[in-house]
Amino acid sequence: MSMLRGLVFAMAAPPEGQNLLVQFVPLALVVAIFYFIIVLPMKRKQQKVQTFLDGLKVNDKVITTGGIYGQITRTGDQSVQLQIADKIRIEVARASIGGYQGQAPVVEPQGE
Repeated sequence: MSMLRGLVFAMAAPPEGQNLLVQFVPLALVVAIFYFIIVLPMKRKQQKVQTFLDGLKVNDKVITTGGIYGQITRTGDQSVQLQIADKIRIEVARASIGGYQGQAPVVEPQGE
């Protein structure tokens, strides 16, 4: 146990002749790369999806993430009503709308 503790302290102590700032440069680079490659694109995608969902309106022809095609007949805060056939309407969560019919999906299907 004491050998492990000594190893941890040795790893934490800066080597002689190196500035403490120089040790944090690789860590800062990893964090910056992580941010620009993973976090920033995810934020942009979420913003695009939220803009799409906020812009849904009556008479938009949409497809759900489950593959149901329909036309929006009513909108609410958390849900929308879709007409999927003559006189057949269903209520679905607003977040389950994947995109407009005939266009690339805005929201990726879940569970795959």
